[in-house]
Amino acid sequence: PLPCPPPSSLPPPPLPCPPLFPAPPLPCPPSSLPPPYSLSPLFPAPPLFPAPPSSLPPLFPAPHLPCPPLFPAPPLPCLPPPLSLRQRYVLGDSAMQQMAQSSVFLSGMGGLGVEIAKNIVLAGVKVLTLHDTKQCETWDLGSNFFLRQDDVLTQRNRALAVHPRVAELNPYVHVDTSSSSLDLSTDLCFLKRYQCVILTEARLSLQKKINDFCHFHQPPIRFIGCDAYGICVRVFCDFGDQFEVSDPTGEEAKEMFIQNITQGNPGVVTCMDSRTHGLQTGQSVLFREVNGMDTLNGTARQVTVLSPYSFSVGDTSCLQPYAHGGFFLLVKTPRTYSFETMEQQLSEPQVLTPDFSKPEAPLQIHAAMLALDAFQEQHNRLPNIGCCQDAEVLVKLTEEAPVNSELVRCLSRTAQGSLPPLAAAVGGIASQEVLKALTGKFAPLQQWVGQPTAIHLTEVRRSDWLFGGDRYDGLRACIGETMCLELHKLRVFMVGCGAIGCEMLKNFALLGVGLAKSSGEVCVTDPDLIEKSNLNRQFLFRSQHIQKPKSTTAAVATLKINPEMQVDAHLNKVCPATEGVYNDLFYSRLHLVVTALDNVEARRYVDSRSVSNQKALLDSGTMGTKGHTEIIVPNLTESYNSHRDPPEEEIPFCTLKSFPAVIEHTIQWARDKFESAFAHKPTIYNMFWQTHSSAEAVLQRMQQRETLEGAFQVVKLLSRRPSQWEHCIILARLKFDKYFKRKITCCHDIVLSSHLCPCSAGLFWQSPKRPPSPIEFDLKDSLQPEGTIDTLLTPDCVCVCVCTTERLRMSPRVFEKDDDLNGHMDFVASASSLRARMYSIEVADRLKTKRIAGKIIPAIATATAAVAGLVSLELVKVVGGYGFESFNNCFFNLAIPVMVLTEAAPVKRTQIREDISFSIWDRWTVWGHQHFSLSDFINAVLVNYGIEPTMVVHGVKMLYVPVMPGHNKRLKLTMQKLIKPSVDRRYVDLTVSFAPESDGDEDLPGPPVRYYFSPDGDAHTA
Repeated sequence: PLPCPPPSSLPPPPLPCPPLFPAPPLPCPPSSLPPPYSLSPLFPAPPLFPAPPSSLPPLFPAPHLPCPPLFPAPPLPCLPPPLSLRQRYVLGDSAMQQMAQSSVFLSGMGGLGVEIAKNIVLAGVKVLTLHDTKQCETWDLGSNFFLRQDDVLTQRNRALAVHPRVAELNPYVHVDTSSSSLDLSTDLCFLKRYQCVILTEARLSLQKKINDFCHFHQPPIRFIGCDAYGICVRVFCDFGDQFEVSDPTGEEAKEMFIQNITQGNPGVVTCMDSRTHGLQTGQSVLFREVNGMDTLNGTARQVTVLSPYSFSVGDTSCLQPYAHGGFFLLVKTPRTYSFETMEQQLSEPQVLTPDFSKPEAPLQIHAAMLALDAFQEQHNRLPNIGCCQDAEVLVKLTEEAPVNSELVRCLSRTAQGSLPPLAAAVGGIASQEVLKALTGKFAPLQQWVGQPTAIHLTEVRRSDWLFGGDRYDGLRACIGETMCLELHKLRVFMVGCGAIGCEMLKNFALLGVGLAKSSGEVCVTDPDLIEKSNLNRQFLFRSQHIQKPKSTTAAVATLKINPEMQVDAHLNKVCPATEGVYNDLFYSRLHLVVTALDNVEARRYVDSRSVSNQKALLDSGTMGTKGHTEIIVPNLTESYNSHRDPPEEEIPFCTLKSFPAVIEHTIQWARDKFESAFAHKPTIYNMFWQTHSSAEAVLQRMQQRETLEGAFQVVKLLSRRPSQWEHCIILARLKFDKYFKRKITCCHDIVLSSHLCPCSAGLFWQSPKRPPSPIEFDLKDSLQPEGTIDTLLTPDCVCVCVCTTERLRMSPRVFEKDDDLNGHMDFVASASSLRARMYSIEVADRLKTKRIAGKIIPAIATATAAVAGLVSLELVKVVGGYGFESFNNCFFNLAIPVMVLTEAAPVKRTQIREDISFSIWDRWTVWGHQHFSLSDFINAVLVNYGIEPTMVVHGVKMLYVPVMPGHNKRLKLTMQKLIKPSVDRRYVDLTVSFAPESDGDEDLPGPPVRYYFSPDGDAHTA
């Protein structure tokens, strides 16, 4: 565990911090403890544990084993690990500790300010001061999700109003408030106690003054300025003259095995199996386990990339020739960044370019925003909403810069407005920069980012900007009254209610999506319950909600943000088994579908249902600091299923069994052993006794030499069933020898007797193979007492081996990574570490082992907020009926930082004949009746669509393939008889193909053909 800083440098947290791995010592039952159950022997067999002869040494040095704690409690940490596990995988413990000692000042509690506050409190800083001098107004309810109607009625200060709701997000963060005046005359010495200062809703002159104070203070105070004016945003960062970053990318260094190293100047390194190294020129790599050129081992060399598979490392001509083996690792080298003040950057800004198709956009936004700053200084206000005169004044202020005048007019007309999804996206980006400033982890933004939303307002009528006196006035100023009304009427189906789902519901509430008075609705479904680890990112949930359904809890929290919404919460999965609930009638009532899922297969299914029902789909996802959004619009874009990512590379069985090369192999091996011992074998046992009523009947059938499936495994389990605590210890000790000594000794002796591989006459033990070394049991070994011996003795594992006379059964264990008291992770971590030692692989710590074994996806609130904001902007475009060129897919990595906006993939059409084509959104329809035959179906397709099918398939069943024996006879059979639909089935979707125009070519695919079993078939029931 990482040590905490001295107590004098860190005040006590508001709540006591629990240990990282709370694991109380396991009590040892006395040796005289009777067996938990009494069971007479079922099978005549000698005892499993006979008393050993006196001449043999005992298995253990002492008759009774002490039971030390599996993981001794570490010193109290300064961060709340149960709440931040996934974030720890993103930032690392060192960065988390730095963040937990940092204080932040945040000014401006508008929509953008409260987004930043939410994200950095969830991240876990030490102190956050919320500053604001304004009172709550009705207007604020449309942008600040932590304000309520009562706050407006009592005209509370915005910082005081949001304080309790921000503070309850994370009890380990001390949140205070300030409503003091902050202007050009304010003494800024109070900022010295903060490590980072963030300004929102501040004039440019004030930003420059505070930035200068922070920049020239020693040590520098990190400064971030954020502005959101209508449809345009900007973020500025200044972290001082010399800002050192320990890890610019945050990517985990992976071992890459070496095929060859040339002897020359320069020496060229080639990767094994043509694997891409992913290096960049100027980076350094560390060599290990190289044979021949032994001098390279333990040294770091700077690389020059030659190809994706090779690179040079300087002069190797004086070294011994390369023999075999070895691998290299990327060396993380700190990098220093230099920042200029805002005053210096205004004239020659360094900007991030999100959209490479519009490289001029960031500089144009910069110039337009500077003109807006000048307008405020001259008139002491922002341009009036929809005012053409103010717009022309702003255009004149940009005459010296090459700026799109229409963009400037849009900025002028909307500057007083607020677009909540834009604030969410920019809030996520700015919050990540705050974490970089506090921790020195990841490359900082240098130094500006600014981008318009591509929501064009040229066709919005002037009357659409009239105020309504409600919470939607800020939104109305940006998109107009007509589009606001369309959002209110929207009927949305959201699948998943995790981190992205909570952010999306918040955005829906602020946008006024699905209002009850407008017959709109948001339907959300998620079968999961809330866990403690969810609280770090899923901000709608609190500790009192643990083990409650996510969807219903989130629905209640959403209605607190906007009571006018209609939210229907379900607890169902969306899969083939629930098509009775989410049928075509359900989809026909929707306007669009939103996915907030964490797996590919669920996305593919929801996408297929959306395409089948001609509904737009908005998809998004995150992994650590990376995020993506994808917009799918009927008849305009491709669908999610139109492209497939390469499948995950699986570890070969022989590698897991005998030739592990990296720590991932040993962790997977340990995970497989857990599944075999505590899940698979008990399940087989239980299934056996569900089939066979009693042990006596089984014994009788076995005596009659009948073959019973699973009988051998059951007999083996019963014969080895421990009846006393000492038996459990002996069984664990025997398992240790089996896993880490006997099997390895055989493999070791056989291979070492012949170093040459007979098939290739080459060295057998060369990269990536590693020769194993057996391990002797030793109680003094730090790995072994907390290893298989102790973990097999935990109560949760011992009860697996229990059966009763009343009911012969075992209790399989489902692997649960988040419970540190059940022994599951203890077993996997210890077994993996021991196997890694056998093969001379660097052992992974428990945190990394849990991530790999539990397949945990790293996650952080900043990326979640950004991705939800970006996808919500696309929702506004869908509702507005925007054209194809307006839609954007996005990929970003906040760590680097990089953001790439691209046009959505256009829909492709497949040509069947010169005048016949189709896309994924097309569907042909055939109406049948009770006596409608297969021949009638083929003729109907020919008559209606001008081409005759040559093959008809239903799911995986081939209804008609002319070359198949007997299929021509099926032409006279009715469709009802061939398909055999259920009673309530009204239609089926069939796959058809057509003969090619040229002989020898493959058959041409066609669109799905929906066949209705009766002329009055209801299109919305199936």
